[in-house]
Amino acid sequence: MKIVTAFPRRVRRIENCWIPLPDGCRLAARIWLPEDAERSPVPAVVEYIPYRKRDFTRARDEPMHHYFAGHGYASVRIDVRGAGDSDGVLTDEYSEAELADGVAAIAWIAAQPWCSGAVGMIGKSWGGFNALQLAARRPPALRAIITVCGSDDRYADDAHYMGGCLLNENLTWGAALLGLAALPPDPALVGERWRELWLTRLDQAVLFPELWLRHPHRDAYWRHGSVCETLDAIGCPVYAVGGWADAYTNAIPRLLAGLTAPRKGLIGPWAHVYPHTGSPGPAIGFLQEALRWWDRWLKGIDTGVLDEPLLRVWMQERGEGDGRWVAETAWPSPRITPTSYALDPGRLVETAGPETRLEWRSPQSVGLAAGDWCAFAADDGPTDQRDDDAGSLIFDSAPLGERLEILGAPVAVLELAVDRPQAFVAVRLSEVLSDGSSTRVTYGVLNLTHRESHEHPAPLEPGRRYRVQVPLNHVARAFAAGSRLRLAVSTAYWPLVWPSPEPVTLTLFTSASTLELPRRVPAPEDERLHPFEAPEGAPPAPYVELQEKRAERTVGRDAATGDVVCSVVSEGVELADAGAGRLEEVGLELDQSSVRRYRIHPDDPLAARAEVMQRTALRRGPWAIRVETRMCISATREAFALRARLEAFEGDELVRSRSWDVGVGRD
Repeated sequence: MKIVTAFPRRVRRIENCWIPLPDGCRLAARIWLPEDAERSPVPAVVEYIPYRKRDFTRARDEPMHHYFAGHGYASVRIDVRGAGDSDGVLTDEYSEAELADGVAAIAWIAAQPWCSGAVGMIGKSWGGFNALQLAARRPPALRAIITVCGSDDRYADDAHYMGGCLLNENLTWGAALLGLAALPPDPALVGERWRELWLTRLDQAVLFPELWLRHPHRDAYWRHGSVCETLDAIGCPVYAVGGWADAYTNAIPRLLAGLTAPRKGLIGPWAHVYPHTGSPGPAIGFLQEALRWWDRWLKGIDTGVLDEPLLRVWMQERGEGDGRWVAETAWPSPRITPTSYALDPGRLVETAGPETRLEWRSPQSVGLAAGDWCAFAADDGPTDQRDDDAGSLIFDSAPLGERLEILGAPVAVLELAVDRPQAFVAVRLSEVLSDGSSTRVTYGVLNLTHRESHEHPAPLEPGRRYRVQVPLNHVARAFAAGSRLRLAVSTAYWPLVWPSPEPVTLTLFTSASTLELPRRVPAPEDERLHPFEAPEGAPPAPYVELQEKRAERTVGRDAATGDVVCSVVSEGVELADAGAGRLEEVGLELDQSSVRRYRIHPDDPLAARAEVMQRTALRRGPWAIRVETRMCISATREAFALRARLEAFEGDELVRSRSWDVGVGRD
């Protein structure tokens, strides 16, 4: 990324500013302002997230928010209630209090003497979600948003459930959020109140995975904050941005199809990161692109941003970084047509043959090549699929006679029966090269008791034949001539998805089962798209790395039990994308580490166990804080067992210890 040091407007920073709320609480904000903003007011751009503005996101925030301010915006980075230096306790994602606070904060910002009265919101992940949710509340000053790696549907596309199946990410993310919510505000900002605020956070800490585990269906809990329920409530322009290696990309086509407000979509090859730091590459000049959006909607400057195609995406190819930008002027696009393959024993064919019954029971350990549910870097993604393919029913096409491009959501239509009242299927689409290597292109999972409804599931009748549709994640992919398409179907996908209560034998009926691909014919207009500029940003916050960032994934077998054990060890500050280190401007040392272990017996789903241990530390001179969390989940046929422990230390003294041991029925 090119570091920019000279800007059209000189910038001053306000290290901390208190935003008052109607109930007397205060939100903490960092603000970057053009120096002359009080004489010449400017629009404001807001990022509103729980990830600690003063320390853990400082290195990430500085290049973006300083850049916006240097181009004539007040850039405001706010900690949500109960996080970082803000007052209160963090009780859940996207709570009613969080959204009401957001409306109040936008009104306060718009009324400041340095603000022109026009406000935009930008955010990635949590901030991408609440930007959409606040847009649906229509605060008068909110004129436009940019949602990055966000979702319009909290049940269908978030860290808890996928296709009605419980994700292990529910535990991983819950453990991370518990540790984050248990950290204190900075005494340098709040004074001696820091201890009182900290102890309150510890005493009122929420076991987040339990909360989410108690809502296995798409009920009112998940509908809250899911803007897909009322997309017409969003009246301001929306720029929806994501990456194919991220877990939230399905929301972008839905938003483009459902919004009535001005909208635009961008999907690159990236993981769960902002595109100007995009990995895997290529990264783009996203901050320049954001300025074009803000200039149009917050300053009324015609930047031509809506004269361009509605959706621009990176058409991926086999090699990392290989591909090209393509675009669609409408979504759904009339240029994309379905191409169907029938399933034949071991084959994908254009013309269905005689029906055949294929029976299959996957080892419970199928899925070890899946990588993380949500990738933050290229090495978090899926690896060669051949081991997982060996535990699945596979169907291969003949070698492709010509290049094939797809854009959209493939769908597997399966005629099937199972021998148990509860089961799920995992469906993967891969590209297989002549050397036999198999690369996952996209995938989907479906809890078969949710075959008709995520709101009102129904048990399966063993042996009964059902016709189900399994949507795969949206994708853009160019398959090379000579390669093969591979559809793989399994009854397990560990450790991404929690297993069914009993081993399941699947009967698949060929000829009546199909794979539908959204085929896209290359357009001559693709070659005339304007190129994105190279990434730019303001200088990062000074950070001295004291320990190198490290991540390691291993898979082994427990000789005593026969369990397959997958371990993921991480050391470093995830949000800063760096190792342990010191923030020079505020004199804080940061350290984070985590260990995740997933174990299962290939023949026994009730042997499944997931465990997450996390450690977070803050230090400034004699002030030293450490929070450690440990969570574990296992299950019987009837219930989940969730155990957790939270310990908080000041120096070497244990300040608080909380333990949970709860059971949650399986539904």
